[in-house]
Amino acid sequence: MSKAVIVENISKKYKLYGRKLHRLLDLIIPGKSYGDDFYALRDVSFDVDKGDIVGFIGVNGSGKSTLSNIIAGVVPQTSGELTVNGQTALIAVNVGLDRKLTGRENIELKLLMLGFSMKEVKQMQDYIIEFSELGKFIDQPVKTYSSGMKSRLGFSISVSIDPDILIIDEALSVGDKAFSEKSFAKMREFKEAGKTMFFVSHSMGQMKKFCEKIVWLEFGKIKMYGDASEVLPKYEAFLDDYKNMSKKEKKKYRKKAEN
Repeated sequence: MSKAVIVENISKKYKLYGRKLHRLLDLIIPGKSYGDDFYALRDVSFDVDKGDIVGFIGVNGSGKSTLSNIIAGVVPQTSGELTVNGQTALIAVNVGLDRKLTGRENIELKLLMLGFSMKEVKQMQDYIIEFSELGKFIDQPVKTYSSGMKSRLGFSISVSIDPDILIIDEALSVGDKAFSEKSFAKMREFKEAGKTMFFVSHSMGQMKKFCEKIVWLEFGKIKMYGDASEVLPKYEAFLDDYKNMSKKEKKKYRKKAEN
């Protein structure tokens, strides 16, 4: 079976600055480094077969969204190699939407940027609007939308372009249950069509319901990667222990995990 995505020793480093002056000095003074290095990801490696449905789990700050954005091509990695075989689509609240434009204008802009002709955009637009169930709100500025409405619009646009690889980052954790069920039904269609999907959610129910494999990230590193039936029970046991830790204990655990 051919690979859809190969992640080899991917790291993502950011600089954290205590003062705005340090950020400026870092830009204008060569050879001297200001600020502290922060690794959102460190030496992450795994590969995914075409047609796999992979969940990303981990406590807040573990690098799930960073990894999703790198695979989607939204942000570059600092080091390492990434191979993506196929067109990707990222669905995340607020990602890829212009708040000043209306929903309809965002549809047109997004599709034109993806290389569709205006004729194709017009043909696809009715389906997207109908699927999103936004009604009259489609002609209102996105800045007036709730998180659930933004999620509906983003999901509807992304599934309409029929991507090879679909990346869903917490987008189905907002909004109403009926639309979530509708979205899952669409995802099942993609699964039957052999599409590859990545799914980020804090909902263990959604993970168990949909994912076949799980990447467990712990503060930027892979803790475990394998079948969902094997990884999820261990993660749930970890969560039970982690939630009972004091702030001091959590800080100590994180420092140990990062080293």
